[in-house]
Amino acid sequence: MSSPPRTYTIKEVAALTGLPASTLRYYESIGLTPPIARGESSGHRVYSEADLDALVATACLSATGMPLEQMREYVANGRAGAESADAQIRLLRGQDTHLRHEERRLAATRRYLAIKVAFWEAMRDDDQALALDLARQAEALADELRT
Repeated sequence: MSSPPRTYTIKEVAALTGLPASTLRYYESIGLTPPIARGESSGHRVYSEADLDALVATACLSATGMPLEQMREYVANGRAGAESADAQIRLLRGQDTHLRHEERRLAATRRYLAIKVAFWEAMRDDDQALALDLARQAEALADELRT
């Protein structure tokens, strides 16, 4: 006799996906995830392995910063199968481009912090020439970050 399929509570799914329970409920309410089965006696959500797999994928998309509307499009396209491959590729490449831009911005922000640390070390060490040079570098990088 085989055992019944494994199910998960919303608390377990939240822990496994990294998505708060409120987000899981919200995703269901906006149709990003299909309706989740309810326990007969409790009425609480009962997640299946398939639900968990779909939510892990959704959590990965969310972690990339993909907007909800694009996540919904991605999920809907996934249901269409191979015929939506070009649309899926476009969405994922677009998000990759966005992440690359964010990576460059974050790297520049980290450079700015390093320059400011060096500036304050120069100030502490009374190295006015170095402090002035670093202040100029910080100002140029701040200008770059504003664009």
